[in-house]
Amino acid sequence: MAAKKYVAYVSSYTIDSKDNFGIKIYDVDMKNGRLIEKDQVEITNSSYLTISHNMKYLYSITDFGVEAYRIEKDGSLEVINHASINGMRACYLSTDYKDKYLFTGGYHDGKITVLRLREDGSIGEITDEVFHKGLGSIAERNFRPHVSCVKMTRDNKYLLAADLGMDHVNVYQLDHEKGKLKMVDVIRSEQESAPKHLKISKDGKYVYIVHELKNTVDAYTYDDSKGYPEFERIQSISTLNDYHAGGSAACNLNISKDFKYLVSSNAGDNSAIVYKADPKTGLLEKVFCLPVSGDYPKDVNLFPDNKHLVSLNHESNTMTFFTVDLEKGLLVMNGKEIKVDRPNCIIFHQLTEE
Repeated sequence: MAAKKYVAYVSSYTIDSKDNFGIKIYDVDMKNGRLIEKDQVEITNSSYLTISHNMKYLYSITDFGVEAYRIEKDGSLEVINHASINGMRACYLSTDYKDKYLFTGGYHDGKITVLRLREDGSIGEITDEVFHKGLGSIAERNFRPHVSCVKMTRDNKYLLAADLGMDHVNVYQLDHEKGKLKMVDVIRSEQESAPKHLKISKDGKYVYIVHELKNTVDAYTYDDSKGYPEFERIQSISTLNDYHAGGSAACNLNISKDFKYLVSSNAGDNSAIVYKADPKTGLLEKVFCLPVSGDYPKDVNLFPDNKHLVSLNHESNTMTFFTVDLEKGLLVMNGKEIKVDRPNCIIFHQLTEE
């Protein structure tokens, strides 16, 4: 059987950069745990990327709103169209599980935008706009809402919107016909914890929320058997070692391709942490928390085979590579760094076989 082939998409900021190519495309050398640049896409300030659940389309944030691309057989991107989100530049985007809607979260204006997606992957009209309201507890950071992540529950019923300014995750029911959101619940985090990103287990029963300022991942059970969503916190686990650097902030949350591991990173401490997720209980167990040899690891992810790890170091303008042994809890530097201007996020994509 032929080995699976992957490409990796890396988004980056282009402001104050000589490079106008906000998306870089790499061939993935799975055996050696390296990336080989193959193409690049001209786009301004691609602060986050997502791939549709049917794996045919890639969507990116840009200064002008959102942009849609068709993923070609070799992983290259063909632009389809772009659309305005009628607000300030977003920081996160995702699709629902049927790829009917695209959601964006606005850090700067505290706004969720819902856009209709067409059959050909193109972005259609805005169907809803929701502004988060309220005052947070720290004037410097959360004098206003900051929506940092928007993600549907795996049963495709509810949109979870993390608001790191307000220290909670709003839960919205999605009207699949009209594309409208109705708030039905709130998952409250501790004050001054700043929920940043969230991921959901393969079976949809567990929700994981990483907190930027509290430097923890909180695990919740999710149940909808009574006709309304119920969330119960079952664990809170640190993203840091006991001897961590002061002033650290958790940056991201990723889940491995096989859903067995969660990965996060810490700016300030400049470390990556990997947890093993128990599929039965949803509980997390720390595998390791080790340095990434770069400043401000904005995104860290395991390669699809869990044998290597890449760190996108936003302040040092590098990607660093490591060989990992998840059984022994080892992380070993793997070759030299690759230069990228202020990288934001990385997505691995399996190419379809001919």
